[in-house]
Amino acid sequence: MLGGMAMPAAAQTGQGAAQPGPQAGQAPVVTPPPAAEQRTIRSITVAGNQRLEQETVLSYTQLRPGEPYGQERLDQALRDLDATELFADVTIAGADTGDLVIQVRENPVINRIILEGNRRLKDDKIQPEIRLAPRQIFTRSRARADVARIIELYRRQGRYAARVEPQIVQLDQNRVDVVFEIEEGPRSRVRQINIIGNERFGDRRLIGEMATREASWWNIFQGNDTYDPDRLAFDQQKLRQFYLTQGYADFRVVSAVAELTPDRRDFIITYVVEEGERYRFGDVGVQSDIRDFASESLTASLPMRTGDWYNAQQIEDTVTRLNELAGLFGYAFSDVRPQITRNREDLTMDVSFRVAETPRVYVERIEITGNTNTHDKVIRREFRLAEGDAFNNVRVRRSRDRIQSLGFFQENLEITQEQGSAPDRVVLGVAVEERATGTLQLSAGFSSIERFLVQLSIEQRNFRGLGQQLRAGVNWSTYSKSIELGFTEPYLFDRNIAVGFDLYRRDYNSFNFLGDQRETTFEQISTGGQLRLGVPLTENISLALRYGLNYDEVSLSEELYFSDPDGAGPLPPACDPLIAGRYLCDTIGNRLTSSVGYSVLYSTLNNSIRPTSGFRVLLSQDFAGLGGDVRYLRTRLSGAHYWNIFNNFIFSISAEGGYIHSFEDGTPTIDPVRLTDRFFLGSPQIRGFDIRGVGPRVQRLRYLFDTDTNNPDGPATNVRFDEDPNNISDDAIGGRAYYLARAELEIPLGAAIRELGLRPSVFVDVGALWGVRQPSLLDIDPDDPLAFNQCTLTAGGTNRLTRGGCNADTETLTRAAIAPFAERFLGDSPSPRVSVGFGVNWNSPFGPFRIDIARALLSQPGDDTKLFTFNVGTAF
Repeated sequence: MLGGMAMPAAAQTGQGAAQPGPQAGQAPVVTPPPAAEQRTIRSITVAGNQRLEQETVLSYTQLRPGEPYGQERLDQALRDLDATELFADVTIAGADTGDLVIQVRENPVINRIILEGNRRLKDDKIQPEIRLAPRQIFTRSRARADVARIIELYRRQGRYAARVEPQIVQLDQNRVDVVFEIEEGPRSRVRQINIIGNERFGDRRLIGEMATREASWWNIFQGNDTYDPDRLAFDQQKLRQFYLTQGYADFRVVSAVAELTPDRRDFIITYVVEEGERYRFGDVGVQSDIRDFASESLTASLPMRTGDWYNAQQIEDTVTRLNELAGLFGYAFSDVRPQITRNREDLTMDVSFRVAETPRVYVERIEITGNTNTHDKVIRREFRLAEGDAFNNVRVRRSRDRIQSLGFFQENLEITQEQGSAPDRVVLGVAVEERATGTLQLSAGFSSIERFLVQLSIEQRNFRGLGQQLRAGVNWSTYSKSIELGFTEPYLFDRNIAVGFDLYRRDYNSFNFLGDQRETTFEQISTGGQLRLGVPLTENISLALRYGLNYDEVSLSEELYFSDPDGAGPLPPACDPLIAGRYLCDTIGNRLTSSVGYSVLYSTLNNSIRPTSGFRVLLSQDFAGLGGDVRYLRTRLSGAHYWNIFNNFIFSISAEGGYIHSFEDGTPTIDPVRLTDRFFLGSPQIRGFDIRGVGPRVQRLRYLFDTDTNNPDGPATNVRFDEDPNNISDDAIGGRAYYLARAELEIPLGAAIRELGLRPSVFVDVGALWGVRQPSLLDIDPDDPLAFNQCTLTAGGTNRLTRGGCNADTETLTRAAIAPFAERFLGDSPSPRVSVGFGVNWNSPFGPFRIDIARALLSQPGDDTKLFTFNVGTAF
């Protein structure tokens, strides 16, 4: 229909007979009056116009009444009208009489633009590429151009089989709806990569150097098996770079051809290469014109030696290293040029690095742009150089890392260097792109640890644009509740002194497991706050001081763990060790903790938020005893190292350990460090184990036994433990010492997956928790009097013990039997627990999400392992 609307215009003879129109792409023609006659235009009339006035139509032509006309002028008038793209058809009648009638059929007006069939590309991605718009004049050429732009969009997505058909829906009043019917088709993947001419290296080795991969099921997350012309050009450069590192200085790619398969679904890429001869390094050396650079010492430090295989990458790296070395001495614009001489006779390459003389450079000024919210001083105070200082590129890099670590700006921030007002002056510039630093989060989720949870938090990491941190949060889950408020001023009175405070109230329910059933043991309500002070000691070492005041209220459920919870007896309700265990009864009570502590941090990380290189060591100690009810010294030491290895794989090793020394004595069966102050270890610290699944614990096992049917109150026989995990009560009681180590490799993904915030990794975790005194354990065997019901004669008399019930007519139950059980102490061992697995971090719209699948390789009796864990809303 689109093709039929713009028919070529044709003039008519005076008798009205239609003349044959031109073919598509040819200019309209008219039948002229006899060549011997030269006529004069008597009148001009416009017919068929609906929206346009007659004067408007005539203004597009050069025909005027009273002027002479001929074939050439009529043809030109038709061409002029056609060029306006306002008309679908134009003819001129009356050429033989001089009474010209311009018959027009106006192009329709667009009512709306409709897209159909697009699923991979949404309307908001396609609409900006469409030039046609409602209330505009429809033309065939503009529709064709829009089709081409839409197809180009799909080709950028790797969909070369995409087809777009424009359709016209006629409406009243010469209006139309333009419908682009889109058939997206599948992604055009790379079915096969062929390399011709390679003799030294196999196809697999060379394809491994490319960014493009052949289509396979394991590449579905990478997105690099689709055809991309830009990637094809990049792969040619990658091939050349690879051969240049192997000594093939004459290597070239003769041709690179991408052929689309007949079904338009896949591409077959063919490279024709010419490897050439392999070269070695000949004479290598450094010629320096800078007095601080000794040519002999620099030559001795070169990584290449005469006779080594030629490597162009080594030359580039050496130039970079020499420039950085010059920058360290203040030569910002050092000129290091490698001079390479090719010796084809003996296949060697002589390399001479020429370090030209340049003046020592000083920082003239520092220019900051792009910071609409953040104050200049927040950025300037992170610079390790001031205006007037001698240039030092090590300090420039450190400044970049410190600004990046603020977390206020874009990734891959760079500091530029430009020539100043004189040859010995440099202008440092940083163009920042501010990111959102405030978060308002309301999320709900489900955790394998906390079950249902709801979080409401607000945080501003760049409060008022001054780098201040303000946060407040409320967390609620099935087993814990908390409210917190915190504030940090990183530069007090514009000095490098950080101060801050935290206030909190936390309601936490400790628990154990009876099989898969979680049971609350003790409830802990903590109310307190902390004052913080931090100062840098050196560029990489900082000191933090703190004082904390915390009031703990620890209690047990009276209904579950107290004897006589109703207070009907002569004594007040009290914790019953036979129900709760002595170690839990010793825990309850209210205590005030007043503590002072410090932390010393040494860090060379390139980014404190998501580091990819560098290491950090942190030593922390807290002393409790400045008043209050408890006295101890808690010490922790941790360290981590990060490496960015090949192709953005991030490998890290971390280790930490801690110990609590009490200044109280305790008893042989009561540890001087209370249970709520001890360390606990398990998920998520060491994956492959359940929450608090590692370390000292007390298990309560039931006795199974038989009795003589003729004498049920007699001695029990065939006594044994019930080893069914679903019937074992398990309480983790923590430890005073622990260690934890982890090796982890973060795997890079394709750009499309990476934009979703997914970061998979594989890991190995090692750890242990131990060092608590063994609590007093209970053992109520089947023949223990406590395992019998005690019946007393109602009329008075002696008591009777029985496994059965009392005689309701003559006896009263004065003490109920306790189901026989025994407690055992397990897990107090420094032997390592080891697990391996893989997991995925996801910065989802609902908060951070972590899923882990890990298997415990080494464990100790009593440890609680777990294969699959996931958490929402926890830090990782």
